[in-house]
Amino acid sequence: MYAVRQHVFGPPETLVYEEVETPSPGPGEVRLAVTAAGVHLMDTVLRAGRDLGMALPGLPMTPGREAAGVVDAVGAGVDAGWLGARVVAYLGPERNGGYATHAVASAEALHRVPDGVDDATAVAMIGTGRTAVGVLEQAALSAGDVVVVTAAAGGMGTLLVQAARQAGARVIGLAGGRRKTEAVLEQGADGAVDYTPAGWERQLGEALRGAASTVVLDGVGGRLGRSAAESLGPGGRHLYYGWASDEGHFTTFTEAELEQYRITSHLVVGPSLFALPGGIRRLEETALDRAARGLFRPVVQSFPLAHAAQAHAALETRATMGKVVLRP
Repeated sequence: MYAVRQHVFGPPETLVYEEVETPSPGPGEVRLAVTAAGVHLMDTVLRAGRDLGMALPGLPMTPGREAAGVVDAVGAGVDAGWLGARVVAYLGPERNGGYATHAVASAEALHRVPDGVDDATAVAMIGTGRTAVGVLEQAALSAGDVVVVTAAAGGMGTLLVQAARQAGARVIGLAGGRRKTEAVLEQGADGAVDYTPAGWERQLGEALRGAASTVVLDGVGGRLGRSAAESLGPGGRHLYYGWASDEGHFTTFTEAELEQYRITSHLVVGPSLFALPGGIRRLEETALDRAARGLFRPVVQSFPLAHAAQAHAALETRATMGKVVLRP
């Protein structure tokens, strides 16, 4: 089989397309003939070997934690009824292996892909979609909300814009460049602001029509996330879940600042996400169901598996829109 392999930590060019031995599933596992593999910002962080206080994977390795495909082999103790099934799975933070023509997954991680959902959409739901569901459940949006979404043209941002509009909220999306702001409007946002020019905050104020926002959904962090959060009025809610900014950190407020601005600020991933009723698997099932019912319509940008390095470079330089997927 063919796989994308990483032998050293470093830039995107460290990802190489190689022929390797096809794995066999162990007890409780299945093997997938992969049809789509998700690329996540965390994949680029791990590839670079950045120290985030977590253990880095051992090398050499095949990256990729999200995969969809057809089960072509089962290990001991696994129901043979899985053979031939279209499935999607989050392989796990330590397993990886999705950037390949074949990947091994725990049978317990499998979800059958619903009818009418393509494999790229399924991959988008198993990672990005499940996080979006968790963020939305904690945000509890309503028709009375005015919502600002950072990185609104990204994989998460696109889904959050769609869901906020479905809740009846007024939505302003922040994105980098005209092409992306146009895409945000195509997803149903009431307004879109390009954050790349100096003074973009004034444009956000105009898009808000002089009013304050009530909710900021922030996946960017840094100075941009802070500026977005400063659009909140008293009683506003700042929910943060990412740090895609160049500064590489969440937007946070001190207790004194929260009291001064009369807002709340909560990290809605990590322990907050895992503690939601039903756990992560229920979030995955909900995301897949939303896709099957047309409530989540992910924008997907695909790259050939052999071009994984280009996919990473494009993601890191913010040249992508929506969910990035590799196709063998």
